Amino acid sequence: MAGTSGWTAEEPSGWTAEEPSGWMRGWAIASLAANVLIVVTGGLVRLTSSGLGCPDWPRCTGASLRPTPEMGVHSAIEFGNRLLTFVLAAVAVATLVTAWRQRPRRRDLRRLAGALALGIPLQAVLGGITVLTRLNPWVVTGHFVSSMVMVALATTLLRRSAGPGGRSVPAGGPLPRRLAAAVMATAAAVVYLGTVVTGSGPHAGDIDAVRTGLDPALVAQLHADMVFLLVGLSVGLAVTLAATGAPAGQRRAALLLVAVELAQGAVGYTQYFLKLPAALVAVHMLGASLVVAAAVNLVLATRSGGQVPGDGNVSTGVDRRHVVNID
Repeated sequence: MAGTSGWTAEEPSGWTAEEPSGWMRGWAIASLAANVLIVVTGGLVRLTSSGLGCPDWPRCTGASLRPTPEMGVHSAIEFGNRLLTFVLAAVAVATLVTAWRQRPRRRDLRRLAGALALGIPLQAVLGGITVLTRLNPWVVTGHFVSSMVMVALATTLLRRSAGPGGRSVPAGGPLPRRLAAAVMATAAAVVYLGTVVTGSGPHAGDIDAVRTGLDPALVAQLHADMVFLLVGLSVGLAVTLAATGAPAGQRRAALLLVAVELAQGAVGYTQYFLKLPAALVAVHMLGASLVVAAAVNLVLATRSGGQVPGDGNVSTGVDRRHVVNID
């Protein structure tokens, strides 16, 4: 029998192939849902021209932490979105505590949950800068892009919480992984250009907010061109996975992304030809989050075919000096 280079025939004491608890997966789902929700509610603030409903930060006004009745509905909408940050923070803390209590210890889950928890105050500061700069469109763009990073982290946490820890072993050749990376890069470009389109159009968050100064039609066309490229790459990857007999999970992830992209494209074109009604723009912002989540899911699917224990993601509690080879 060939040598196993450091692994015994039996699982070392202290290491198990247990999947994370149901609580871990539940909080990972809650984390992803909460991060998508705050993207949508933040969009509603912008779409209702409530971006400066609370004209100061961290207070609502220079003299008051919360809005006063005479400030009207816009201040209530903006302040309500600020309060949702505390809900997101509570979910993040619960997720981090659950990840920390996992046994066997999972450093990958701890790192991801920790990054999500740290991202919330950073997001709050970015939101404050957005208000203090009077909704500068480029600051708003940065705020939205950082929200997409949070969605990507939450998606990664959810996927990692679905199975045992360990180093991912790619299944299949390098072509699907390279195509998936190209899909992810193109999806990021599509999302970024979408925020530029919004910052150049009528929904800037406040009637007096400045726009980018770019031609909305030209930016929208560039955005649409990138969407065509994204869909083409995604379909090409789905066909490649099917033709090469890739694992079913990879094929499903590719088909899911294509379906989300087609739905998002349909909403995008509809809102454009209907002159950007606020309701459809809100749905489109939800769709942007789903595209990012589906793209990250696909990238991770193409990079994992199995798990190898003992790579540092799972803490084994084993002194490897006493592990013998099997010959």
